[in-house]
Amino acid sequence: MGLYLYIATAIGLFIVTQTDGEWNIVKHALKDHSLTSIAVSEGVILAGTRNGVWRSTDNGRTWDESNRNLTIPYVRWMASSAKPSTAILVGTEPAGIFVSRDGGVTWDPNPEVGALRDRFGWFLPYSPNAGCVRGFAIAESGPVRNRIYAAVEVGGVLVSNDIGKTWHLVEGSDGRPDLNREYETMIHPDVHSITVHPTSSEIITAATGGGLYRSTDGGKTWKILYRCYIRAVWVDPKESQHIIAGPAEGVSQNGRIEESFDGGRTWIFASEGMKVPWPRHMVERFVRAGDNLFAILSNGELHMKPLKQAKWQRILPEITRIKALAAGR
Repeated sequence: MGLYLYIATAIGLFIVTQTDGEWNIVKHALKDHSLTSIAVSEGVILAGTRNGVWRSTDNGRTWDESNRNLTIPYVRWMASSAKPSTAILVGTEPAGIFVSRDGGVTWDPNPEVGALRDRFGWFLPYSPNAGCVRGFAIAESGPVRNRIYAAVEVGGVLVSNDIGKTWHLVEGSDGRPDLNREYETMIHPDVHSITVHPTSSEIITAATGGGLYRSTDGGKTWKILYRCYIRAVWVDPKESQHIIAGPAEGVSQNGRIEESFDGGRTWIFASEGMKVPWPRHMVERFVRAGDNLFAILSNGELHMKPLKQAKWQRILPEITRIKALAAGR
């Protein structure tokens, strides 16, 4: 079976495959639903919306609502851990985390996340809701394999050392959503996305409203790599010093793609094939699928480049208002 792309959009889910170098749409499902996120795990597709989760076990032919115990219906992000301890994670608005261990049939809430949200007064600058969880990163290796980090806007970084059963703030994130203070070795609390390197559960890179941050000690201390507004970052799984980032001057202002080969000390433009800077949009997410890296832009476009090449190209222009992407076979 070949590689499939599952593309979540404001007008449903597109399932796409590549044949002889050409991308082809094989299915358009959930046409009446505006999707926010997507996860694919062991033959199950889960699509997030503002009103809960839709689930398919037959590659998108049929769908059922799957919201048992999902007490916060607005899904902002979804992710799946690897076997043998598969967990599917949902981050919500207002900020909450729900975990499924039965393929998305039922969801276990994590009340400690809500307690932190209410204690510190997490918020969003564009919504009346109390913050949101908009990213997960799952460790593949030691010292704590299957550790999971979560990105909270505006609140900081959470961590679970038991595959999502319990959560707490990392030491270098105090939970205070105060944007106007000195952070020293702490991370900026407006966290948009987060990655953990495959070689170590201690190496974390996070994109925030105050810059690109890295921790090499599991979130105890943080160093700023790039002072900018940023939502998206990708770190080479073979070399943690190789970083591709999507910085901007502000919210969707003069967005571009830049690259560092020395851990963020120096940066070069890496937007070949694109007309940058984009005056009114930026990169929302980077997603690796197979030998390609995909960039989802805030205007809903999808761009791609082979990992070993520099030039980006827009693909599938007929699919618009893209929000998220997952890959599966």
